[in-house]
Amino acid sequence: MLRYILRRLLLLPLVVLGVTFLLFLLTQRLSPEMRASLYIKDPRQMGALEEVIQKYGLRDNVFKQYGRWLSGALQGDLGYSHSANMPVARAIKEYLPATVQLAVVTIVLVVFFGVWFGTVSAVKKDKWQDVCARLLSVGGFSLPIFVLGLLLLMLFYGKLGWFPPGGYSVTTDVIIHSPSFHTYTGFLLIDSLLNGNIGVFWDVARHLVLPAVTLCIGSFALMVRVMRSSMLEELGKDYVRTARAKGLPESAVVYRHAGKNAIIPVITLAGIQFIRLLGGTVIVETIFDYPGIGRFGVTAAQQLDIAGIMGFSLMVAVLFVLGNLLSDILYTAVDPRIKLHE
Repeated sequence: MLRYILRRLLLLPLVVLGVTFLLFLLTQRLSPEMRASLYIKDPRQMGALEEVIQKYGLRDNVFKQYGRWLSGALQGDLGYSHSANMPVARAIKEYLPATVQLAVVTIVLVVFFGVWFGTVSAVKKDKWQDVCARLLSVGGFSLPIFVLGLLLLMLFYGKLGWFPPGGYSVTTDVIIHSPSFHTYTGFLLIDSLLNGNIGVFWDVARHLVLPAVTLCIGSFALMVRVMRSSMLEELGKDYVRTARAKGLPESAVVYRHAGKNAIIPVITLAGIQFIRLLGGTVIVETIFDYPGIGRFGVTAAQQLDIAGIMGFSLMVAVLFVLGNLLSDILYTAVDPRIKLHE
């Protein structure tokens, strides 16, 4: 197991190098003058483009330029993000916790409801419970996420005023930036509890509801279909028929025996979806004005913030490799029969 993990971790630098170098090559399609303009904050400095080009070596070959960026990245310097008006490393540190909160809440809802509905659908095959679960799954999978998000926003905020957009209210913003509020983890849901401020906790949780539900419905639909298919396959195997022949209760047969094996594909899917959520739920964060890493990434792209784009891509590449490794390790926790090849 340890050798397998180390071998996978050794692939991490190669993946990061490949992703960032490919992206760096794409930015070279811009002329040195266009890239130099990104370093200029005052329009009156536009006449000094050539000086900026020389200062940052924007006419050097791509390998030399990439080497300078990589050297800075290894020292924690990912450059300055003009779209966020702060260093890229600081921007990731500020925006990522909000996305992690949203991703964790979403994936818990997705796995819980996906496994439950998928199991019920398989056990009650071709009955009304199965039909309802399949209709809900197909409907959620087919409905565009931006349409669903706008509908929920119009209903629950526009009409009812229950769940506002954003990350938190103005009152909470004042509290969390006051000297009396201590930041322990960067995650407001946890920090609010550690500070003993239930008001901040409920305010942050209230702002999480609509984006989490929007993401859950789209992801949960696929989870139901995978769980149903996997459970039907397990319920048709010999060991299940043997368990039933021994007189075991149906609940024990379904959940203790078949369910444990059927959930393995769900772990793979959950791991992939969780990494996708961590990489930034761009559409949902934009619709609900949620201050997460996805909104930072799309803003950087819109404003041609090369440093921000490179930093965002680096983060996603690292998360993707670590997430896939975690999914593989969870296999063995669920089913000891599965061995990771060393």
